[in-house]
Amino acid sequence: MTHINVLDPGASPLDYYGFELRRYREAAGLTQRQLGDIVNYTGSLVGQIETARKLPTPEFSERVDAALGTGGLLSRLVALVLRSQLPAWFQQMAELETRAVEICAFQTHMIHGLLQTRAYVRAVLGAYDPSDLEDRTAVRLARQAIFAKAEPPIFWSVVSESALLQAIGGRETMRGQLAHLLSFEDNPRINVQVLPFSAGSHPGLTGSFSLFRFAGDPTILYTERYGSGHPTPNPESVRDCSLRYDHLRAAALSIKDSAELIRRVMEERYGEQGDADEDPVA
Repeated sequence: MTHINVLDPGASPLDYYGFELRRYREAAGLTQRQLGDIVNYTGSLVGQIETARKLPTPEFSERVDAALGTGGLLSRLVALVLRSQLPAWFQQMAELETRAVEICAFQTHMIHGLLQTRAYVRAVLGAYDPSDLEDRTAVRLARQAIFAKAEPPIFWSVVSESALLQAIGGRETMRGQLAHLLSFEDNPRINVQVLPFSAGSHPGLTGSFSLFRFAGDPTILYTERYGSGHPTPNPESVRDCSLRYDHLRAAALSIKDSAELIRRVMEERYGEQGDADEDPVA
């Protein structure tokens, strides 16, 4: 366990955050408990974050920034801290998300991480490994902060209809997740299209992939397998998957028709009416 007197700010982003939090708190002449009272958290939690035993959240960072007059330092650091907690093989993907001006993603079996709700994230991450679930959930959700930037990326998500029907987390979780997708219906920067079963054979049968486009750098194609991610700027691979994506988007329902399908599935399959033991309507 890290001791506060030997905390090395150069050891990791989390250690640096804790070091700065402690420095600002002590400069303000506050104990951990006093700061906790001001920002409506326990002094114990403040201490755990200062000693790099607990991950800070964006909400905690915003409150402490305001209380200690840090000029927004902790709110800027927390994104780096949370990104550093992602699996090592996934960190490059998260960096691509923060730099891209356009992201085009195709998902075969679940909703894209940038559009997932908290309950859906918990169900996905906890399906195999329930350890540290709160922190891992916060880390995944933190990626969605890219949509709050002054110049957020344009995001295109083509998702297979099967992702709407796979009841991840149960009826209530899926109802909330599909309602979340519908909340982007009038957002021109976040576009969701459903690839229906009626499309039959399509260019995405080999699996999910994402394309990241940048203002001044080559487009990156990203694919992944169990426990490994594979970004590549190879022009031939990028051209091939860009064409595949164009065809997937053409085969998918329009944004309006996709929203209508999502709404129908949400109401008929995951609606509050009906017996949970009955066969849901597809």
